Amino acid sequence: MPIKMKRIYDEPAASDGVRVLVDRLWPRGITKQAAAVDVWAKDIAPSNELRKAYHADREQWGAFKKAYKAELRANAPAVDAAVEAIKTALTPPPSGRGPGGGARTVTLLTSAKTVERSHVEVLGEVLGGRV
Repeated sequence: MPIKMKRIYDEPAASDGVRVLVDRLWPRGITKQAAAVDVWAKDIAPSNELRKAYHADREQWGAFKKAYKAELRANAPAVDAAVEAIKTALTPPPSGRGPGGGARTVTLLTSAKTVERSHVEVLGEVLGGRV
């Protein structure tokens, strides 16, 4: 199953499939309707301490990835819950209409300015084989 990554501020597209926000805080200046988020998995975002440390020194990408993966392993119940929420959103309802609708793509959303060097890249690797 493809996992895409994009900024929450980018226009939602039908090709996004299930849209999963993976930030702890709701992004500034965007309404829930405009965001078109199916799942808000805030419990699997990096801890505030890890996020602040990475923002203080962006050259430490490798150390951030390693520390974030360790956080995800330590927070396995939250990761499992997020995976289940995503799977539920992927499953079409009995009526065949509504959220999910049989979508086969998952798009991880963040407010980070550089998606390629943010936690969503790491999260995409971790979730890749699970959803």
